[in-house]
Amino acid sequence: MSYQVLARKWRPRSFHTLVGQEHVLRALVNALDNDRLHHAYLFTGTRGVGKTTIARIFAKSLNCEQGVSSNPCGVCSACTEIDEGRFVDLIEVDAASRTKVDETRELLENVQYAPTRGRYKVYLIDEVHMFSNHSFNALLKTLEEPPPHVKFLLATTDPQKLPVTILSRCLQFNLKRLPLPLISGYLVDVLQRENIEAELPALTELARAADGSMRDALSLLDQAIAFGGGVVHESEVRAMLGSIERGQIYAMLRALARQDGAELLAQVALLAEQAPDFTNVLAELLSLLQRIAVAQAVPDAIDDSFGDRDTVLELAQALSPEDVQLYYQIALIGRRDLPLSPDARGGLEMVLLRMLAFRPDSGAAQPVSGGAAARASTPAPTTPSARPAAAVKAAIPTPAKPAVAATPAERAADPVVAVAPRATPPSGDWPALIDALQLRGMVRQLAENCTLAEQTDALVHLRLDPAHGHLHSSALEKKLSEALNAQFGRDMKLRIDVEAAGEETPAQHQARLARERQQAAERSIAEDDNIRNLEETFGAQVQRDTVRPVD
Repeated sequence: MSYQVLARKWRPRSFHTLVGQEHVLRALVNALDNDRLHHAYLFTGTRGVGKTTIARIFAKSLNCEQGVSSNPCGVCSACTEIDEGRFVDLIEVDAASRTKVDETRELLENVQYAPTRGRYKVYLIDEVHMFSNHSFNALLKTLEEPPPHVKFLLATTDPQKLPVTILSRCLQFNLKRLPLPLISGYLVDVLQRENIEAELPALTELARAADGSMRDALSLLDQAIAFGGGVVHESEVRAMLGSIERGQIYAMLRALARQDGAELLAQVALLAEQAPDFTNVLAELLSLLQRIAVAQAVPDAIDDSFGDRDTVLELAQALSPEDVQLYYQIALIGRRDLPLSPDARGGLEMVLLRMLAFRPDSGAAQPVSGGAAARASTPAPTTPSARPAAAVKAAIPTPAKPAVAATPAERAADPVVAVAPRATPPSGDWPALIDALQLRGMVRQLAENCTLAEQTDALVHLRLDPAHGHLHSSALEKKLSEALNAQFGRDMKLRIDVEAAGEETPAQHQARLARERQQAAERSIAEDDNIRNLEETFGAQVQRDTVRPVD
């Protein structure tokens, strides 16, 4: 007897042996058991998730000689003929090969006749979205009011291509992609019944490669059995699928944890010798980082389907949660951008080096090197903003700047900072004091819209222009007070009242000067002889809104 492939040999023959799709089975089982049958059913979903299989079991349930039920006997002539694909009242149609309207009309001409053998005449139309518009129109009337002895079972991978008029006449069931544990568990069951030796990590790899399709998983299992000579081992499955050895991914992450750039590039060179798909390398890295993140949050949730639970827990201890999240995001973006890189290997190297460059530092500068001597002398390539102040000063030489006094908070946090007194403007010169304070952003806006009401050795009293009263907040007042304390080198009391002042604020003074300079620039343009000649000779016009004073 010729060999029968696993996908056909172990195709489910009844609802209780079907794997997954419980939300669909529940509706169909209740409809069959309670005699609430619709005349048209539409099954949608990606390839290999059970659309045609469910339709055939449903046809068997309708025509079983024991009666309509969700549990057909499987041994009567109707059940066996449906399983063997030779039941005369089950008309299976591949819409992809019958797109012409004449073929559809010919098919529907026999709808009116009673079934020959069974209780119902069942039309199973696969890939129904391939019908032409004329074919859909020919099907429409029959689908809306079929004879009571006819049932339509439609299956498609692309329901968006179906006319709304067809969709509205069917009960639609969306079949989901099957989860990885369910697929790998079914493969284990099949191999046990086939008496074939297999390793669980190998079956997990096959389930991942199937991408939610049980039929693809069984086809890959057939291929793996042939490739391995009757056994299914992880190394052979990886070789067959072109997958990356997980040990190399572990080595990469260990090098990242040590910030060992040379080792990291050496691992990439080893990978390159196998001519892998570098997109798959990043996919493996992302998968491992996800499992590490789960191990750090909920250690008990880590499964051992790959046999590497201890390794994942080890890496979860070696890497901080912040690093794992950062590496995952960088790898995710790198996988998207990898096709844009001039060279795939170079793109992978840049993704890994980016992980090193942007890794936050938790203390003193960490090294990135290839040896012990370099580790002792080379600073870590971390972002300056992520490093403490002392580490930044040690690693990055800065040009000489005028010494400024640190705030009390800075002096407490970094005792190494040298504190030099600032030159304080004369008392009463509020605009000069604002410049000396070196304020930025909203704090500077607050200061510039105030006038100085009183200044003593222990008090600075300000009046805030009521038009800018929204700037009077405790947060901004606190920042301005800290700047004053740092400027004077002692604690100063700051008082701000929102009230009109009899003099210009610094902001109003600057606005007035800007207006005067603008008016002077416009007068200069208007009085320029060359401009007048252009206006008189060519009828030129000056666009006043484009005139700007020259600094």
